[in-house]
Amino acid sequence: MGLFDFIRNELIEVIDWVDNSSDTLIWKFPDNENNLKNGAQLTVRESQVAILLDEGRVADVFGPGRHVLATANLPILTTLRGWKYGFESPFKVDVYFVSTKQFANLKWGTPNPVILRDPEFKQVRVRAFGTFALRVREAAKFLTEFAGTASVVRVGDVEGQLRSAIVNKFSDTLAEANVSVLDLARNY
Repeated sequence: MGLFDFIRNELIEVIDWVDNSSDTLIWKFPDNENNLKNGAQLTVRESQVAILLDEGRVADVFGPGRHVLATANLPILTTLRGWKYGFESPFKVDVYFVSTKQFANLKWGTPNPVILRDPEFKQVRVRAFGTFALRVREAAKFLTEFAGTASVVRVGDVEGQLRSAIVNKFSDTLAEANVSVLDLARNY
């Protein structure tokens, strides 16, 4: 690492995310050494939240606006104090952005027909399909329970799991409803 790289790493960061994709749920700010400096400027846009992980734990969740981060990493001093760690800061800080916009027109369908018992027709094979939408409401919980340490999570990463849950719920509801095929066609 040259002198210029050292100086650049000691400057206070400006952190933001402009989502140019239409399917990104979570994006991790790419700070290679995970040592965001105290006083870093965080800009969170509408339809986003930012989650600050300090030493591996959720420290704060930031809504839209400009925020100043408070971390244990002080410019230059942290690097000098980290001499026994190879001049690497032991205070690791991550920032994850979570999109809170609605992702619509996601498709679901029964991969195989669902068997429905009918008093008149005995057993009938029923198929169903439709669309659904998703939106992250509890960003910190979604990050810790689903994404973990992944640097990018896309809609496709969760779509299959949601599709499976919808099909299972549909099958269970259809079995419990005890509705004839003719009533099903008339009412739904």
